[in-house]
Amino acid sequence: MNVVEEHPAFSTLIGTPKEVQVGLSKSHADRVLVLAFEQIKPTVFAALAENFTNVASSMFEVMAQRHDRESLERLVEVLVPRTPPLPRLLKEAAMLVQARNAVLESGDWLTAAEVAQLAGLSTRNPSAQPNKWKKQGLIFAISHNGADYFPGYGLDREANFRPLKAMAKVIEAFAGHKDGWGMAYWFRSDNSFLGGKRPQDLLATAPDRVIEAALDEIQEIAHG
Repeated sequence: MNVVEEHPAFSTLIGTPKEVQVGLSKSHADRVLVLAFEQIKPTVFAALAENFTNVASSMFEVMAQRHDRESLERLVEVLVPRTPPLPRLLKEAAMLVQARNAVLESGDWLTAAEVAQLAGLSTRNPSAQPNKWKKQGLIFAISHNGADYFPGYGLDREANFRPLKAMAKVIEAFAGHKDGWGMAYWFRSDNSFLGGKRPQDLLATAPDRVIEAALDEIQEIAHG
């Protein structure tokens, strides 16, 4: 006599070879797993049959869950971008590169030798005086590829290309807050305190306003 244990995805046929053969003839299963016992007590056989059925059921559910998980993972991979978003650090680096390129390509920057030439300084050691001005806080410089570049707008054309006096006040205001590059960004950016004009465009003609704008900037930094 066949004993059939039904499961939504499989069935267990228990009985003699002939009984199981009859059951298989009516089955539409894709695959069949057969366990044949030469000699076994009916009670042991019944216990084994029940245990095998339970194990098969549990294993099938686990495998089905894994399959569902794999399907979910494939679906997520399709919906999520193929590559992770650009890390924040790389975004910041890209913005920094863009800002520095804008500064360098502005045409406002001079080497120490070029400053010395404009100011009529000694050609024997042309970088000596511009570097001395920088150390004294009379002018600032940006460092690029191992060389210092000085802002042309920080030189007074009316005073033989010496540093504008207002520049020292601005540098003093930004001490501890902005380095050379930071001041370069500030000088070339539109400034709301100056009515949307750039500090570098007013440094020579309206120095007091530029100094006030620098002090206002520091107040904003201090208050977050």
